[in-house]
Amino acid sequence: MSWNKFRERINLKLYGSKESVLKSLRIINLLVSVSAIGTLIYIYGFQHTTLEKEGLLNIIKGSFVFYIFQYFIRLIYDFQPKQFLRNTWFEGVIMLFLLIEGISYNFFDLLLIEEIFQRMGISSFTDITTFFIQAYFFIVVFLELKRSSSIFPKFKLHPAIVFMLSFLFIIIAGTGLLMLPEMSQPSVDVGFTDAFFMSTSATCVTGLGVLEMSDFTYKGQVIILVLIKLGGLNIIAFGFIFILMNKIGLGVKQDSLVEDFVNTDAVHNTRNVLRKIVLWSIGIELIGAMALYPLWGGDHFQSFGDQIFSSIFHSVSAFNNAGLSLFDGGLYHEAVRNNYLVHLVITILVFFGALGFVAIFNLFDPNSLRDRLQNPWKQISFSTKIALYFSLIFVVIGGVGFYILEYNNSLANQSVGESVITSLFQSVTRTSGFSTVDFDASDGYGLGIPFMILMLFLMFVGSSSSSTGGGIKTSTFAIIWASFTKTIRGKKHTAIFNRTISQDLIGKAFAVLLIFIGGNLICIFALSITEAEILASQGRTILDLVFEEVSAFGTVGLSTGITADLSEAGKYIIVVSMFVGRVGTLTIAYLFGKKLLSRNYKYPSGHTMVG
Repeated sequence: MSWNKFRERINLKLYGSKESVLKSLRIINLLVSVSAIGTLIYIYGFQHTTLEKEGLLNIIKGSFVFYIFQYFIRLIYDFQPKQFLRNTWFEGVIMLFLLIEGISYNFFDLLLIEEIFQRMGISSFTDITTFFIQAYFFIVVFLELKRSSSIFPKFKLHPAIVFMLSFLFIIIAGTGLLMLPEMSQPSVDVGFTDAFFMSTSATCVTGLGVLEMSDFTYKGQVIILVLIKLGGLNIIAFGFIFILMNKIGLGVKQDSLVEDFVNTDAVHNTRNVLRKIVLWSIGIELIGAMALYPLWGGDHFQSFGDQIFSSIFHSVSAFNNAGLSLFDGGLYHEAVRNNYLVHLVITILVFFGALGFVAIFNLFDPNSLRDRLQNPWKQISFSTKIALYFSLIFVVIGGVGFYILEYNNSLANQSVGESVITSLFQSVTRTSGFSTVDFDASDGYGLGIPFMILMLFLMFVGSSSSSTGGGIKTSTFAIIWASFTKTIRGKKHTAIFNRTISQDLIGKAFAVLLIFIGGNLICIFALSITEAEILASQGRTILDLVFEEVSAFGTVGLSTGITADLSEAGKYIIVVSMFVGRVGTLTIAYLFGKKLLSRNYKYPSGHTMVG
């Protein structure tokens, strides 16, 4: 009997029970995952005796056994096992890892992966791996149940709402985890407000902090790292967008949202776009971590593992424009303040993160490079030109401005080469919050007021579209500037790089500008009320509040040192600013703007004087 006929017989016998068995497995899978994740949080968030921890770990091991079992059951019940293995290769790799670890532990009393990483000085790798595996399976089960349920057709969530809710979900989950006793140092009591602030800052890749990273344990720092990664790429939002597309489909309005977010009309390739973004981001971050590792120098780390973790953390933080550092005081810490090679690597990572994935793919993707080599007349795309050229323009403006304005101040004791690197670093990192100079204004401004005002403008503009950074975006500024010059010169059409800009895009650009201006003004006004005592007693000025707010709304993270001194109300204002700056403009523009633009009637023309 051939294999195909044997397989056909098996399929016929299994066909009648397939639906009921797989449905039961999904329900049990969800229950097991929830139980296991809850157990893990309890294990790693609180202190336990050895006996208690051993009993709790047995629950985790039991869940692993179930996962392996249910994977093979799904494989057996699938009528195309080869296709199943291809589609679930990542899950299959994890299953293989669990199987090998289970055999090595039960028969040889040895965890291979744990042994390897302990020899490398990474003692907590097993804990992190276990948590990742559990979290991964929970997400898988959750998505599978969503695909088989009818909840989405009932509600038909707008993709803009999905983006917003996904960020809220990550922030709330991160807040709960950071409040666990084992996530912070014994001497530090992390309350809800501070945990909520730090979780929002990490998820919205802002970098403002009411606590130092040293206030958190290794576990807490890992949680913050995960929040940066999830928030920077908003993986969960992409996943839900894909679910919506598969389950209910997307209309023209929803299509445009995805198109604008990833800057492509190939909405049907969302799965490929997501995979590409994740792989490229991980690849760039790994390259950055490998470049940083040998450059730290000195004896700043207690172990080999700490140095690896620091390299990974700073690489991820830089590429995602988060600006969070494991050093107290950030990169202005005396250990790295004058390490200009580290500064250059961070600069490159921040620049690429702020450039945007569309531009990165268009410039460096092998297929794009090959196409341009074979067809030399082909140019980079219009959106890439805007992202690249305007990013470079702002780097030059910021770098030259910093060099001139700070030449006799913060650059006074540096050589020409060091001054150039510092100026370049501060200009590029206008989107990330990293700093190698003193922004602290507690004893008078560390930097001159003229540059602080220039930095306000640079932070306001921010990064490029489809990037990990914030601000109104370079594309928005480009369109507004083109519209302004068109009006001044009396031209009929708005054009950039010999391409006409539609009125729809111009309207969107000005809408984003007004939202940012209005949002900042409202929050500055609110801060001037809540922080009146700080202004009166600590010698602070309104510039401190303005700088803090623009930095928060633009998800930058630079501060004059006022963040930790903010009142409870002030902290929540900054939290709202970080959240709205990250997702609010998108949500507002598409929830309200699209409805207005879709109306088919037209009012009579009106005219009034302007200026």
